[in-house]
Order: sequence, then structure tokens, then C-alpha cells
Amino acid sequence: MNQKDLELYSSALTLSDMECFVYPDLMFSLVLANLMSPLIWRWRQEDCFLKLEGKNPWRRLMRLRQYVMDEFEFNLDLTTWGLTRKDVELNRFKDVISPEDIARSNALFGYTGDRYYFDVNIRRHFGLDQYDGDVIPYWKTETVEAMAAFRRKEGYQTGAGECVSLSALYAAAAFIVCDIPLEDIFLILTPLHSQNFIDIQDGVITNNRRLLTKSMWFNGTEISKKAQRALRNEQVTVVTHATGSIHCFYERATIDPAQYQRLDRLLRQYLDAPLTQLNFANFLRSERDYQKYFQFCRHRRGERMFVKSEVLFGYEHGSPYRILDPTFDKLLEEVEEEDFSPYPIEGRLCCEQLGRFLEIEKIDIKNPTDRAKLARFLSPLVPDAEELVRRLVEFLHIDPRLPSPDKKYESVVPIQLQTDWSREQVMDYLESIRSQNLVADLAFYAYRDMTRCRWEPFLKAAMERSPVSIEQSAGLSDQQVYQNLCQMDSESIYEGPRLAQPDEVANFKTGDGIEKAFYLANVLRSRHPDLSMTVDIDEKSVHLQADRDYPFESAKGLRKKILLAPNHYQAD
Repeated sequence: MNQKDLELYSSALTLSDMECFVYPDLMFSLVLANLMSPLIWRWRQEDCFLKLEGKNPWRRLMRLRQYVMDEFEFNLDLTTWGLTRKDVELNRFKDVISPEDIARSNALFGYTGDRYYFDVNIRRHFGLDQYDGDVIPYWKTETVEAMAAFRRKEGYQTGAGECVSLSALYAAAAFIVCDIPLEDIFLILTPLHSQNFIDIQDGVITNNRRLLTKSMWFNGTEISKKAQRALRNEQVTVVTHATGSIHCFYERATIDPAQYQRLDRLLRQYLDAPLTQLNFANFLRSERDYQKYFQFCRHRRGERMFVKSEVLFGYEHGSPYRILDPTFDKLLEEVEEEDFSPYPIEGRLCCEQLGRFLEIEKIDIKNPTDRAKLARFLSPLVPDAEELVRRLVEFLHIDPRLPSPDKKYESVVPIQLQTDWSREQVMDYLESIRSQNLVADLAFYAYRDMTRCRWEPFLKAAMERSPVSIEQSAGLSDQQVYQNLCQMDSESIYEGPRLAQPDEVANFKTGDGIEKAFYLANVLRSRHPDLSMTVDIDEKSVHLQADRDYPFESAKGLRKKILLAPNHYQAD
């Protein structure tokens, strides 16, 4: 395997934020690795999903949302996968992408985002401000097995994962558990976030553990505002799909142009909402400074009663009911008598009056003439009504900055999976197209099946990108490191002939003997860089030969002889 391919294929094992940015094929390879995972397929046997057997995909998708929220935390701990250096990573990628492009579009290399992110100091928000020098954290994306294994890590009660891990998990689970066709799922990556667009009903966007329907997207809550940040304020770096991918910096694209046009159309429809009385109330929920200019008028016990908008919005906190949606009357029942007034509140516009104006005048917020008409209507009671209208337009419409479609499209064999296939059929199909589809080939490396992959990429990733195991062993002698490994739990987080990387062993405190041997080899290499080592794997036994023999036991049933020389790795 040449050096270029070795970098790519080894990146399918480490799956860092930087690697997914540089190699756009990696993201969907992780989705496919999760599609092959027996762990997600077992979810189908959970009672909550068995009860929905035969129900439509929408019902199951809504149940999947709750399942993911119950089983996984959002993890933004930058120390989980250790540290690397900017110069090391830039040197790795220099023949693929320029350092300047990385620096202006990747948070780990100095990207600070557009206007919004400057305002909120996004680097500090993510904890990146502590890495002002050449040292940066690995920001790795986890397989579903690694996500589930966070239960073993101190401070976690459930599984966990960062945004890219969760988007890959949702894509695979939507196919396996909800029978949503893979071609209806698009993964959208920005420099600071990863989300999915699922073409079902009016569209669904995933955001970390949550799902947002179009009505939820525009409801003006804090959760929705956070979900919108990336698409409102960032250039989309990568879109990836079953037919291929497109990258904002690369001339070459593999995604089917018709599918990309479809996403563009569907996403823009999803990100655009009409001006209705309900959506204006949602706007006020989001823009609290304007609430003091409005009131709500309702009939209560046969009489007209008025309530300040900020008071009514206050009642929403902790309540399942919302203003002007079908639960509005129930919300009004929770309002205390003293908060109602029998008279209009001076200096405030009644939202119902505004609603009638919008209906009668048929205000189209996209029309400059109608925007001016709305501003004139609001101006007697709302200072700088033009600014309110401008912000209202922004609230109701997002123009996503997708990669330009002006690319050189390369036709590739699309990944075509049937929702009624079994896991075995999915794996057999992906195996059958490996020679024709790079993403399918990379998927088996992300999946870690060492009977279906060359070992050199695994060895490179293990020996060059596993800083946590080295840091964890600091202060211990070589023999103490070995003894600690022998006392550690011996169950791999991956079933069958699949192998964890040393830092997965380090983080989750468990590993098969083969995995422990590579953990120790990684530590020894960092301490004795000129030392040549061998790893002899013979089904149930493993021997790491370094300064001495370090024996381990294995349940993986693998056979392989590994040479770990100072300058190269070899597997026979």
C-alpha cells in the first residue's frame, strides 16, 4: 500500500475531525460501518421498537429520537482522544489540501466562524481557546461500539458521542430501525458541526441527540436556535450521501448531481417558513426584546381579557403547552387571574390584531413592498419597526451556503441497500462492491474487521495516533504497564474478529489480548523509538516481542505475524 493510500485507509480507523474534513469519503464509510454493526441491529428487538412493528417510518423515527436521547449523551470533552500537533497534521495533508484552506475552515487550526461566532467567542465555547499554540486536540469520531462503551468511562451513565458520531449513528439507525431508505438521508458537515437532512414528510434535521421537524425548527426555542447555528452562520464543507460526496474546496465531486439538486431544493424548502400569526409568536419567543411591545387578547369566560406577551411566554417555561399552537387554550388555563387585564394594555399591539392584518393584506415577507407595509403597521407602537421586520425575515428564512454545484462530477457505483435486507445481506452487498466503490471499501476499515482488511492501516493508526494510552502510562515502568494490562478486563468492545485501537482500550479500560499488545507496543515505541518489535498472533495466544516477551490471551481467533520496525509496519 503506497503512502497516500496508507494515510487514507488509516484515517478510516482514527476518523478524526481533521481526517473527515480532508477525506470526505470517510464520513459515509462510518455510516456503513455502523450499518454493519450488530449492536444497532439488536435495537430492533427492543420492546419500544417491537411495539411499532408495522407502523410507518415517521412513527419509528420519532421513537428513535427518544431512544437515542435515553441511551447517549452529547460529549464535547476535547481531552477524550488526546493531543496532536498542527505541524504534524498539516504535513500529513499537504498533498491533499492547502494549509491555508484548513486554517480558514477548520476550528482546530484557527477557524473562528462568521459574525455570529465572533459574537459568542466560539473557540472559547468549545474550549479551543486553551490550545493557542501548536498543540491541538484530536477530535475523533466514534463508531457506535465506541459510543456505547462510554458507559465504562468515569463520569458517564450512558453511551456518548460528539456531533459527527451522533449524525453517523442517526443515519445508520434510521435505515436499520425505521426503514428509511439510505438515499433519503444526507449528511451535512460544517467546520463546527454535523447534521443530517432526512427526506421524510416536510423534512427532518438531526442535531446531536435531537430531531427537528420543520415546525420545531421555527418554534423560536433555545434548542431550535442552537440547532440552527451551523446552517445560519457557516459554509457547509461537505455533503455526503449514498451516491457520493461533494466538498466546498475540491473540484472533484462524486455525489449524483440530481441527488445534490434534490437536497438543495428540499433543504431550502425546509429552511423557509411563511409569515403567520403562529410564526410571529415563535419570532417573539426567540426575540425577547420585542415582547414588551405586544399583548395577547383572548376570550375568557365570555369576556375579552388581555395579557402581556412576556408574561404569557413566561408561563411556557416548564409547561408542555405553547402559544398559538393547538395547546394554546391549555396554556391559558394555567395563567393566574391576576395576570389578565379586562382592558387593552396601553402602548402594546394585540397579536390577534396583527394576525388579522397579515391575513387581510396577505403579507408576503419576501416582497419588499409588503415588508414596508408591515413596518408601517407596526411603527406606531414598535420603535425602529424596520429593524424588527429585518430580523423577522432572518428568522423565517435561512439561505444555506452549500458547496457550489459547479464541480467535475465523477461517476461512481452508488450504494443501493434495500430496507428489507438483513444485516448479513447488507454486509455481503457491501463486500461485493468494494472494488468498485471506495466508500464501501473504507467502511470495512472503519468497521475494524481484520479478516477483511489489510493490517498496515490499523498498525499505522495504532502506533502513530494513540496519545491517550501513552499519557495514561506516564510514570509507570514498562513492566508496570504490562501488569496493569494483564489485570484489565479482557472483553473487547468490538465483537468477533474486530479490533479496538490502543486509545479505545485506554479510555474504556478493557481489551482483548491483541488489543492490549498493541497498547503496550504503542507505549514502548514512544519510549524506545529505535526498538523493533514483533507481535505473533496465534488464535488464542499473543506474544509481543520487544525488550522481552510479553504474552497475552486472545478470544479473537486471528492468526498474524506483525513486524513493528522504527520506519515501517509489516503484516504476514
